[in-house]
Amino acid sequence: MRPIHYLILPGWQGSAADHWQSHWQTHLQPASRLSVASWDAPDPADWQQALSAHLVQLDAPVVLIAHSLGCVNLVNWAAQASPIQRAQIQAALLVAPADVERPNCPAALLPFAPIARQPLPFPALVIGSTNDPAASAARVNALAHAWQAPCLILEQVGHINSASGHHRWEQGWQYLDQLLTTTQMKVQEA
Repeated sequence: MRPIHYLILPGWQGSAADHWQSHWQTHLQPASRLSVASWDAPDPADWQQALSAHLVQLDAPVVLIAHSLGCVNLVNWAAQASPIQRAQIQAALLVAPADVERPNCPAALLPFAPIARQPLPFPALVIGSTNDPAASAARVNALAHAWQAPCLILEQVGHINSASGHHRWEQGWQYLDQLLTTTQMKVQEA
């Protein structure tokens, strides 16, 4: 069996060096990061095309690790991707998905609406927070339900980014391991 490749999908403005996604990228091997034309002025067409193009370059099963707007890009991509493209994805960890349909959403994120509501065609785990300014816990739960993915709502951890103190996010490794264990069990059952 080919080794898993971990693909990091940052959100709006990318993930700086002190963000947990950057830390994880250096520790998960092999791993890479999605590259887009602009992190500050995100274009959904560019972000989806970049994800498709990046996956074509990988000759391995892929685990996606998405944060914030990266989660929305992922679910919107999955809703329109071909079955062959989606088959490469072994699992996805969606952390603090941004609600781009919320009132007072930053204008730069509005082009990513509407958020796809189709069930994800691969195993996923959604992580939210009781005090995330980018998405309420109720909204994250509702989206996870639509995606048919288990959801964990963490207490008072903000947007699970550098600003909320999540530089290494050691606790997150448990959730990634939980996802991979569940995925492996599903592979063995099939």
